[in-house]
Amino acid sequence: MTAHVSALLFLLVAGQRVLTLDLREAHEKQGSQVKQRLSPQSAAEIQSCLVSSGDVGCGTFQCFNNNSCEIQGLHHICLTLLHNAGCYDPQGKSFVKEALRCMALGLRQRFSCVSRRCSAVKEMVFSLQRECYSKHHLCLAPQDHMDTMGNLVQFHLMFPPGPHVELMNFLLRCGDKVGSWVGTRLRAQCKHHWGALCSNFGSTCPHSQSDPLQNTTAPPPPVRSWPVTNEVHLQQPTEASEPEHREALSRGDNQPEKGNVTPL
Repeated sequence: MTAHVSALLFLLVAGQRVLTLDLREAHEKQGSQVKQRLSPQSAAEIQSCLVSSGDVGCGTFQCFNNNSCEIQGLHHICLTLLHNAGCYDPQGKSFVKEALRCMALGLRQRFSCVSRRCSAVKEMVFSLQRECYSKHHLCLAPQDHMDTMGNLVQFHLMFPPGPHVELMNFLLRCGDKVGSWVGTRLRAQCKHHWGALCSNFGSTCPHSQSDPLQNTTAPPPPVRSWPVTNEVHLQQPTEASEPEHREALSRGDNQPEKGNVTPL
């Protein structure tokens, strides 16, 4: 992966932290548990919608619109892919349709079993995206028609992180051609929103990841070590013990030898 793409991913994460800091702190102060779990009403509505939806089309993905866990983007991704599938060759069309069918079937099967914690529901959605996009070779569909992904590769759709970010992460790993196109497009849009800040990140991030950290503080003083023999571990004698130590040494000929000790 090129350095500018890696820097862009770092920038997106940093930007998300800045843009959502105040909102997150407000939620924490209020002790909001609603955002941490899917509300009973949302869960019931999603489950009912999934039961009545089919494997074909985007009805299944519409079930996740306006939920209390703020999982947005699945319906938009489906509509955009299906709308542009006509531009692909027959094999490309098959890749898109099979990937979406895989997602729809997986959502209907797994939602009823997953925990109602928002983190668990989101991870279920994201893992399905990775699994279905890879299994059905979605990377190959837009190879010769990158412009058809333009409506999905949008900087403002990266916030808050959700299915669009997972799709971008997948496309960035689709090889040099697709990955470079996605990275270049997102970087240009980032510059439009944040100006030179994006260029600064792009030029400094690769070095900060590879250069060794410099020690900016003075090293700690060396710790004084005392000599250690194979049999006896000596300790520093105190002033109170010195007379007794000398007396013991003067009687050393009358006592059994316990070790080779050199007097200080």
